[in-house]
Amino acid sequence: MEAFLETIGEFGPYQKRMFLLLSLPTIVVSMQKLAWVFLGARVDHRCRLWWEDETAEFPLSDDVKEVAIPWDGTKGDYSQCYMYSNGTEDAASHYNSSSILVPCVEMVYDTSVYKTSAVIDYELVCGQAWLRATVQSVFMVGMLVGSYLFGDLSDRLGRKRVFLSALVLMVCVGLGQAAIPYYLAFTFLRFILGASLQGVFLVAYVMALELVGKRRRVLVGVLSQAFYTLGYFTAALLAYFITSWRWLQVAMTLPGIFFIPYYWIIPESSRWLIAKVRTEEARVILEKAAKVNKKEVSEQVMQEALEVKDGKKEEAKGNFLDLFRYPNLRSNTLNLFFNWFVNSGVYYGLSLNTGNLGGSAYLNFVISGAVELPAHVLTFLLLDRIGRRIPLAVFMGLGGLALLSTILIPKDLGWLVITLAMLGKLCITASYAIIYVLTAEIFPTVVRNVGVGSSSMVARIGGALAPYINLLGDYWYPIPMMIFGAMSVTAGLLSLLLPETLGRRLPETIEDGENFARRPLERDDRTVPLVESNQLTTSHADEKQQLDETNNHHSIPNDIGYRSSNKQENGTLSEITSKI
Repeated sequence: MEAFLETIGEFGPYQKRMFLLLSLPTIVVSMQKLAWVFLGARVDHRCRLWWEDETAEFPLSDDVKEVAIPWDGTKGDYSQCYMYSNGTEDAASHYNSSSILVPCVEMVYDTSVYKTSAVIDYELVCGQAWLRATVQSVFMVGMLVGSYLFGDLSDRLGRKRVFLSALVLMVCVGLGQAAIPYYLAFTFLRFILGASLQGVFLVAYVMALELVGKRRRVLVGVLSQAFYTLGYFTAALLAYFITSWRWLQVAMTLPGIFFIPYYWIIPESSRWLIAKVRTEEARVILEKAAKVNKKEVSEQVMQEALEVKDGKKEEAKGNFLDLFRYPNLRSNTLNLFFNWFVNSGVYYGLSLNTGNLGGSAYLNFVISGAVELPAHVLTFLLLDRIGRRIPLAVFMGLGGLALLSTILIPKDLGWLVITLAMLGKLCITASYAIIYVLTAEIFPTVVRNVGVGSSSMVARIGGALAPYINLLGDYWYPIPMMIFGAMSVTAGLLSLLLPETLGRRLPETIEDGENFARRPLERDDRTVPLVESNQLTTSHADEKQQLDETNNHHSIPNDIGYRSSNKQENGTLSEITSKI
């Protein structure tokens, strides 16, 4: 297939057209994935006082607050969840020793910024605030399930069919979610939505990757990230003008309908068709690609592209327990697991916490997305020049210190808090990209799949816990930044114990992996990137593909991850997992 792509152009007019069509759904996916910032926006609230009716407005005079609402010293403001039992509208009846605190029976919300919110409709405040965090955690679990479910289905049933099925499911569930009046049903639909979004994004992205040559995969990754960031901006724009969370959900979902005609526009993946020995269908697609690119392809090149690779011969595989059998490999595994846990938790924690940084929640959200672009550019420039370990440690350490320093900033310097938080977001985005590359290169070939896959699972735990860490800010606002910052600094220091992998031959066996940090695996004629494909044994061919994919991976969008394939060109999509 690579020879065919080199002949017609690795990223010619045909591929560019298909890439654009397949990348447009990324905008919708990006909007939906972080939409909870606006859909479940936290709004100021207070108790509805004894004498107030349902038309009560949020603002209260200081005199009334002093009489009816206790002071919350932890937050430095009047309580949002308690009131005095004997408060009256008469400001003369001040608090006395007989006054007792009682929890709010009903709430009055501040609708000056958000006219409605899922928090208001489902009353996810005070003692029920943890349910707000649960919504997003369940959504994250849905993303994990969707990654594996739709990946496996696309291997069995085809990329195109599964992409369109996930798309229709996304539209139906997204619209249903906007109308559902019950919290439990709403949360369940969030789970389904998370799964379907991963199906749309994952399959579309892989279809785009399968269209281009290996030397253009880095470019495809960078451009895909640009579409993802565009979704950030679009979500903030829609949320600014649509103040009803239900209508906002509809507005973010409806554009998915425009992609349903892809059934007649987008062809099936030629690589998948070849893997399924449907060579005549694949030939039609490849001939069309050559025609659009205005290139002539010889019959020999076409036949080589249509040849089904012998993927039956496989090397010995390791298992999960092999990651922990030997001390050095066990140490590296636990270190990598912790780094994945921290990167995922901090990334999603910061992304979902933009509404609580002060200032404009809309502007903060846009900035949070914008800083990801320079993060990926920096990663792209540094990895093959400086290495993996030092940039990882520096980004995590610098990001953690930036987050910790927000504790020292007075509340009235909100712009400085936002600046430091966004610096932390930039750094954690860069470190997240690096940890993907480093992980795939540290684990030996025989356990690389299970190593990266297990790391992804651990990362999901971090992402699912992030909303609960943000919830601690209700008790004292610096707590989330303290936790995220301390975790980042700790992970950065621990990453210095990991081996550097730049320019080193990838470990193959468990013994190689155990010795990887103790002595370099010397460069020799077997160094994977320097070996021609037709000279490789099965084991080395697999390793070469894994290294090619790894070296291109640091430009892959925030919601795509790799589980390195042990197959050749026509590897399965179920071996690709979502980023956490």
